[in-house]
Amino acid sequence: MKPYIARNKYIERIKPFMRTDIIKVLVGQRRVGKSYLLYQLIDEIRKAEPKANIIYISPELYEFDSIRSYHELMAYIHSQRKSKKQLCYIFIDEIQDIVNFEKALRSLQAEGQYDVYCTGSNAKLLSGELATLLSGRYIEQRVYSLTYLEFLEFHKLENTSESLDKYIRYGGLPYLAKLPLNDDNIYEYLRDIYSSIVLRDVVERYKIRNIRTLNDLTLFLSDNIGCMITANSISNFLKSQKIDVGVKQLLEYLSHLESTFLIHRVKRTDVIGKRIFEIGEKYYFEDLGLRHALVPFQNKDIGKVMENLVHHHLIANGYNTYVGKLRNKEVDFVVEKNGERAYIQVAYSVASASTHEREYGNLLAINDNYKKIVITMDDLEGASYKGISTVPLRKFISTAL
Repeated sequence: MKPYIARNKYIERIKPFMRTDIIKVLVGQRRVGKSYLLYQLIDEIRKAEPKANIIYISPELYEFDSIRSYHELMAYIHSQRKSKKQLCYIFIDEIQDIVNFEKALRSLQAEGQYDVYCTGSNAKLLSGELATLLSGRYIEQRVYSLTYLEFLEFHKLENTSESLDKYIRYGGLPYLAKLPLNDDNIYEYLRDIYSSIVLRDVVERYKIRNIRTLNDLTLFLSDNIGCMITANSISNFLKSQKIDVGVKQLLEYLSHLESTFLIHRVKRTDVIGKRIFEIGEKYYFEDLGLRHALVPFQNKDIGKVMENLVHHHLIANGYNTYVGKLRNKEVDFVVEKNGERAYIQVAYSVASASTHEREYGNLLAINDNYKKIVITMDDLEGASYKGISTVPLRKFISTAL
């Protein structure tokens, strides 16, 4: 196995289901570290059971090139199993690359005596097939690119403004820890990852012919993170660029990009009535480095880049996120977890009177007692205004929540 840096928070979430017949599925964008989590789980098992029967399969490796269907997968597993009296541990990486993989998982579960772990990079495929055949018999663990605290650990950095700048510029894909942190090396690697995601997970899987439109759509999303978007607004923009594409096709492309975990969609909710709006939503990237590989980072984008960072930190810590609407006012994030709610505004600076009034005023208009926070680049440690906490960005994303 390759050396790795442990990401124990994911292992702790999976531990309660280890050595059970519930199938453990780790899902997330390519290259966020799912394979290394499998290695870490294998090591956990070997520590407790040095003679454990462990079978590891990765369709991406040459030695497993012959395993392309569930028949071949089952034949290989049966050939590698040592004893029917001993629990057998199965680890399958990027399982969506195996045709009818869900039938193999159902069969393994039905046979008993298997403890199964797998990873996947397609939310639509995994959730659809597994929900159909294994409803209630599998758990899904989302894996995200590195949080800021993980980034510091992987890169052996102190928590400084300079480290935050590196995280903002290059993002949190784990492999970056093996590369020199400079634009040429990092963005060349990230552009290759983007191409792999789009070409392999979208174009090939969904038989996309209009690749230019798909790329233009991704560029539009890159340039408009944190902006309210509708399919019609995207269609109108593309038409202004002499690209004629229908709303239905755009919605399909958005769905495909979302299924690869490249982007995250955040819906709007009515703060008072808690109604979810069907029209208008925001999009954020799973990894800011990938976004900057498409649209180079500029200081003028810092506000929406901050929003993307905050969103990533929230979802990586298990929060559900929405855009809040309160009459004619907007709240950047309405977040919920374990029955609790909080409201968050993100602003580069609240020094000017107009910005102060907008960011704090939108939160003050919410008439309930849930926590309200303004996140800013200003050095306002411990400051508050009429009960609203003001938190510097670096402190906020340095907190495990």
